[in-house]
Amino acid sequence: MKTIKDVMQVADAAVVVADQQGAITYVNESFSEVFGWDGDEILGRSLTTIIPKDLHDAHHLGFSRFLTTGAPTLLSQPLKLKAIAKDVRVFDAEHFIVAELRDGLWTFAATIRPLST
Repeated sequence: MKTIKDVMQVADAAVVVADQQGAITYVNESFSEVFGWDGDEILGRSLTTIIPKDLHDAHHLGFSRFLTTGAPTLLSQPLKLKAIAKDVRVFDAEHFIVAELRDGLWTFAATIRPLST
């Protein structure tokens, strides 16, 4: 999986796409099942909506560093990170994040697969 299009075609994992401001622009049905958010409820919200509060600073730092340098440190590799559902349940998940430059603006997409505990 290397492109945003590839990620958006994944059906067996939660998929989220965001713009370079961190606003969610797309989610699939699996996302709604895993996170409890309907697509129309979550679109336009910040990615931090699905990131636990104690990880917001790290997210903002990494996001800003990438936008400033264009040098990826966490992209295109499986990452074990926490996520938070609409019902405030925090869970471990494997994230696989890709980024693509389109018309001078970055777009980000991720598959998110909950991990059993």
